[in-house]
Amino acid sequence: MTGMNPYSADAPIPARLRPAMEALGRVGRDLARRIARGPLEGQLAAAVGDNAGGDQQKALDVMADEAFARELKGSGVRWYASEEQDVVVEIDAGGPLALAIDPLDGSSNIETNVSIGTIFSIREAREDGEETFLRPGHEQIAAGYIIYGPQCMMLVTFGTGVQDYILDPDTGLFTLVNSALTISQESAEFAINASNYRHWPKPVRAYIDDCLAGAEGPREKNFNMRWIASLVAETHRILIRGGLFLYPGDDRPGYAMGRLRMVYECAPIAMLVEQAHGRATDGTTRILDKIPGALHARTPFVFGSSVKVDRVCAYFDLPEQEVSALFGNRGLFRA
Repeated sequence: MTGMNPYSADAPIPARLRPAMEALGRVGRDLARRIARGPLEGQLAAAVGDNAGGDQQKALDVMADEAFARELKGSGVRWYASEEQDVVVEIDAGGPLALAIDPLDGSSNIETNVSIGTIFSIREAREDGEETFLRPGHEQIAAGYIIYGPQCMMLVTFGTGVQDYILDPDTGLFTLVNSALTISQESAEFAINASNYRHWPKPVRAYIDDCLAGAEGPREKNFNMRWIASLVAETHRILIRGGLFLYPGDDRPGYAMGRLRMVYECAPIAMLVEQAHGRATDGTTRILDKIPGALHARTPFVFGSSVKVDRVCAYFDLPEQEVSALFGNRGLFRA
């Protein structure tokens, strides 16, 4: 696997990032094959422990993390920050780059044959490993994900738009299919875990109530709700056909800042979304302007078509008394 270029000849990848991107592509290609074989590869969904964030690790989580860390050696990536590692790991001493990664996003869906993925972010390396990543997301120089689904695809940005690649199973190469992907503003879909409705802040409940009221409500439009519980799958759907994703903080213990991690989940997705002409916020603040307080820090996350994100933010901007009145008048699920 080492040394092989996993991209088609026309892939417009910056030269200084090419070794790291080729390493990511090689591992992604191998993982796609392993995931497609499912139980023929062993018990990929077997529980093997907990990661630094307290989430249960599956066997494939650990396999993916080890594979990326191993393949990135010699690629110029000095610092490696992974969801599966407690601390930042040094790979290439003196290397100019730093990479943050969720090696296997959506692993709770491994055994259900639902799309899962890898999320990654590349930055300039600083002398201190952890401090490198405790910086605002707008300092990223590249971000992307690989989605392992009916087709294996990679979407990546180097700061000048979003490139869309598909893994050709005949050639084993990621082949460019769209060099300037943009998010549609027309979709009537939103993604949120409605089972947590009673725990959400009032602005989120008021917004969702107005969507659920449909054509007869204040939005005068019918909406569809989607929820896959795989961030990569949700992101891919929105990048391809528009819509909105919400994972707010809520009042459950441990959920005040949501569950998604800023450094290796929200920041890279936010960069992709903005480069595709969408928006990404925590409800009030642009994600790419936020500074994580710790490597595994969490943040509420709202992203998608810019007009839809703007509308959610408008609910958060209302004074408390107006939100309470709005919720009281329109709340479809109030007691």
